[in-house]
Amino acid sequence: MQKLLVKLFIKDYQKIHDPKVRSKYGTLSGITGIVSNIILCSIKIILGIITASLSILADGINNLTDAGSSVITLVGFKLSSIPADEDHPFGHERIEYITGLIISFLILIIGFTLGKESVTKLITKEVTQTISFSIIIIMILSILIKLWQSIFYRKMAKAINSEALFASSKDSLNDCISTSAVIIGLIIFKFTNWEPIDGILGIIVAIFILISGIKMVFETVNPLIGTKPTQEEINSITKKILSYQGVIGVHDLVIHHYGSCTTFVTAHVEVPSDEDIVISHDIIDNIERELRTQLGIDLTLHMDPVDIKNPRTNELRQKVVNIIESISKDLSIHDFRVVYGDTHTNLVFDVAMPIKFSCSKKELKDLITSEIKKLDETYFPVIQIDQLYNRNEE
Repeated sequence: MQKLLVKLFIKDYQKIHDPKVRSKYGTLSGITGIVSNIILCSIKIILGIITASLSILADGINNLTDAGSSVITLVGFKLSSIPADEDHPFGHERIEYITGLIISFLILIIGFTLGKESVTKLITKEVTQTISFSIIIIMILSILIKLWQSIFYRKMAKAINSEALFASSKDSLNDCISTSAVIIGLIIFKFTNWEPIDGILGIIVAIFILISGIKMVFETVNPLIGTKPTQEEINSITKKILSYQGVIGVHDLVIHHYGSCTTFVTAHVEVPSDEDIVISHDIIDNIERELRTQLGIDLTLHMDPVDIKNPRTNELRQKVVNIIESISKDLSIHDFRVVYGDTHTNLVFDVAMPIKFSCSKKELKDLITSEIKKLDETYFPVIQIDQLYNRNEE
């Protein structure tokens, strides 16, 4: 069904990195959610009023809020597709993350309201009317619709890597669980007439919704704060850069996302120091241009010349590598070069250190210096400690 709707309503649906096509995915998802949720909420609110069941009524109101969430999703995708302007040179795609955050807060409000009403019903001992099997069947059908809705949202989210649609998918799945609890309560009440069951199940569902809402807040806030890219993305970019002839190493890889269609990447690329600088520069230009075309990323590379043909330099480099690895396997070096002199020799290199490490940058630098001095007192290390933002970037 999802594939059929996409093919029917989205032209060029395979161009998922095109902001306009991405916006159409969001529009289709939003409209689908609005229509299905309005139908569900109308049915449940009517049933809730007829039966005086708080749990059915709350479930219907929940669906009404879901329809509102779909409207927010629809508006969010429209706004996020606005092109970059003078005040927002990186575009507006992060509005989509804000959309997911708003949906998360709505879920929290729903959970709090349902919990409050359920406690009130337990205290006031409000009476639920007779429940028929036809009402139970209708509620079961609503679960099937919500389950389809969750699967639909998840497939659309995977297609365009959308946090907002992932949030909507989880919300729909939560609705399946909460409606299931309502059905259990209806069945128990039908055979036992035990009045507190409606309020008790309402409280349980409310707690579940609140926990889910809190998790979703964190999941949607993280992209706004800035998170580490996936290892798959790191490996893909690194492997692609290393595939070019004349490149002998990659380090200091930093990836910034301003939405699924806007990615900025910077990295340092090591090239042989004896190569013509014009040739190496041409290779760097080709890499930047081709990765922009093939992967859709805005890439900026810094060229680091490295001496790889001097046996003495290579031997010293290996000794330093051994020292670094003996301190921690999480450390690595790059940009190693040697400045030879009559009275002393400068070993110049950078050390990549993880964000969380057992000692400070100064302590690490002093430790490495001490170990290198043990090799030869005339060695003077010139060390730059770099923050390692991504693992396995070497």
